[in-house]
Amino acid sequence: MMSLQDKLYNWLTIKVVTDERPNDTAASDTRKMFEQLLADEHGIVEPSFTSDEEMYYISVEVDKETKTYRFPRELIEVMLKQICDEPEKFVNYSDS
Repeated sequence: MMSLQDKLYNWLTIKVVTDERPNDTAASDTRKMFEQLLADEHGIVEPSFTSDEEMYYISVEVDKETKTYRFPRELIEVMLKQICDEPEKFVNYSDS
């Protein structure tokens, strides 16, 4: 079972990808799955994040308490970097 931190990490990693590749249906579907998990299991709707040169920060309210999680940029952006470095491996197939 994934922890809340794991779910936020996975959500943010794929969110960064979908922000750069809005037409990537696989990434979009995966982001929606993690958003549903966050909502269903933790009551978190529309998590928001900020970033600086080194880190991403996510603040969420859990049990009426605000918690902040931070993740190094290089860990969050590794998937996007792989996609950009080898786009032929990450072709977007349409649903039709």
